[in-house]
Amino acid sequence: MKITYIHHSSFLVELTSGSLLFDYTEGNLPKLKQDKPLLVFASHRHGDHYSNKISELKKQYKNTRFILSDDIWKQKKDIPVSAVTVMKPGQIYTETSVFENGYDVEIITYQSTDEGVAFLVKAEGKTIYHAGDLNNWRWEGEPDDWNERMAEKYSKEVDKLTDHSIDVAFLPLDPRQENAFYLGFDEFMRKIKVSRAFPMHCWGDFSVIQRLKDMEESAPYRDKIIEIHKDEENFLIN
Repeated sequence: MKITYIHHSSFLVELTSGSLLFDYTEGNLPKLKQDKPLLVFASHRHGDHYSNKISELKKQYKNTRFILSDDIWKQKKDIPVSAVTVMKPGQIYTETSVFENGYDVEIITYQSTDEGVAFLVKAEGKTIYHAGDLNNWRWEGEPDDWNERMAEKYSKEVDKLTDHSIDVAFLPLDPRQENAFYLGFDEFMRKIKVSRAFPMHCWGDFSVIQRLKDMEESAPYRDKIIEIHKDEENFLIN
């Protein structure tokens, strides 16, 4: 599969028979084939994860469907209802024969520790995870009990993924969290079987990726971390 890092937390995953686009708000998209299906995912309503501009994709690519968190559906949109699937946390949905050759796409949602959902997508024998804002959002200055509850909520959701083997995971790695920046990423990689992990939500500070790789904590999974250097960077994953 071909993966393009678009911007912030947005990635395009091009499979053989169709494409998956996650949390697109801005940036240049590669030109896609008109005849292949495009599934557009939006994990929640925050402006760095969702924009009404995704409605334009339906005009450009007729075979486009939208998988939206239910908190987005409450907002004003310009997307035809017939092209939308709305998902709450803890749901399983199958898009039947959506891709060429009759491939189904199975989508499982998880409760974010902020807004909306995280997505686990199974298509063409591949399993792809996009965390959205599901993360251990530990912050300097917050009360200890608040941070502890956050860690507990995060662990509870991550534990639900332990039975899955993930080919590609898109995980927050936010430098604004200072010394706690790696906690959510680290826990996920230690608990879940992941082949390749793409950091996201870095706010343009890609140095945070090398910072994690230099830490002793990342030793068990360091070689699985994909280094991103710029928007529109491409990666080929077997």
